[in-house]
Order: sequence, then C-alpha cells, then structure tokens
Amino acid sequence: MGGSAIRMHCPNHSYLYEKLKRRPKHDMDFVTYEKFRMASRKLFVELGFVPFVSLMLSGEKGKYRQIFNDKEGNEAVDVFLGKLQMCHVIDFKGRLEVDAPTVPLAELLLQKLQIVEVDEKDIQDSLILLREHEIGNADHDQVNGDFVASTLAKDWGFNLTVTKNLSMMQNRLKDYPGLEQEDREVIAKRIDMLRRRIDEAPKSTSWKMRAKLGESVRWYTVVDKVQRQTLPAPP
Repeated sequence: MGGSAIRMHCPNHSYLYEKLKRRPKHDMDFVTYEKFRMASRKLFVELGFVPFVSLMLSGEKGKYRQIFNDKEGNEAVDVFLGKLQMCHVIDFKGRLEVDAPTVPLAELLLQKLQIVEVDEKDIQDSLILLREHEIGNADHDQVNGDFVASTLAKDWGFNLTVTKNLSMMQNRLKDYPGLEQEDREVIAKRIDMLRRRIDEAPKSTSWKMRAKLGESVRWYTVVDKVQRQTLPAPP
C-alpha cells in the first residue's frame, strides 16, 4: 500500500515522478489481516527488522498496526492489520483478495485523500494515479468509483475530507509545470467523474445526521506522528 504501490500501478506515467519532482521514500507500508499478526511479526524479524514498541501503539492503536525499524534504527516498515486508522478509517475486510500484489486502486486513492493536512507527495501520488487510471465500476486496472462512493456515503467526515482534497487538487492542476495540458484535462475529467459519483450516491442516515453539525465539530481524528526511537547501530 502507499506510494510504492501507486508507483507499481502506474508504469505508463512513471516519468511524471521525475517531472513532478516526487521525492522517493525509503520506507514501506503493508497491510494484512489481524489474524496474521504473529505471522507478519515473525516474517519481518526473520528478514532482519526490529519490532518497534511505543506507548503510542498500545491499546486500540496497536491492535491494527505494527512498526519495524531496520537494525540501524531507521524508519523502515509499517504493517497495518485489517484497518488503516489515520484521519479516517479504511477497513480492508474482504478487499485484500481483490488485487495483487497491492491493495485495490480505490483504497490506494482513499489512503492519500483521507489525510486532512495532505502534503505534496500525497497530492503528487494521487495526480499520477488519476492520470494512469480511469474511474470505473470495478477494481481491475481502474479506480472503482462505486466502491469509493459507497464507502464515503457511510461517513460524512470522510466524505468531506476526500471531496475537499479532490477540489484542491483540481484547482492546483495549473500549478504543476511538469503536467502537460492533456494531463491536466484527463485528471480534471476523472476528478469530476469521481465527484459526481460521490455526490450522487445515496447517503446513510448517520451521514445525514452528522452533516447537520457541519464543520463546527471536528470531523476527523488528529494523527500524532509516532516518535520512533533511534536504535544504537550494531557493533
């Protein structure tokens, strides 16, 4: 999952990473089901990674996330267990079998767009993903617009964050000289298509009730960055 997975899915527009000056990251994000907690821990320990233990990962937060550093203490691997719990929650139940070797494109896009204070790398990843893939009705080599819309139709806050980010991305297309006019037109069209699906999807009762409160009440979870302790380098 994450930026590395998006890069794998966008071979036809991989040149945009350089044109947009997308800086590579050296950490990796994975997701598996919670029942594989011990198996995933065993795997990464055998690969030479060191489990990271923190009070920030105790209780409910730790239930759905494991962190591993390399032996020099550098940030290396995050393993999410069934759910991504950040500004909003993405539940992967029944979805990890849909695509391989990454999570489906819909979740890859939602993972980026669920961030309230989205940074430049996440915007760039989203732009490249939308340039490469059409908005469709299924998951095979397309962003499943129906899945995105039905997911957001259950959660007004999640819906608000995603639509705000989509609007921001569309407004900022002109700010990227690395994009050609055709790139901007294709991305803008796909954002419009996705927004239309999101807006037209029937909303749940809880969505409508929460909408009445609006932005006067915080609609997202504040995510504290995990402070990873630097481990001593091996002798």
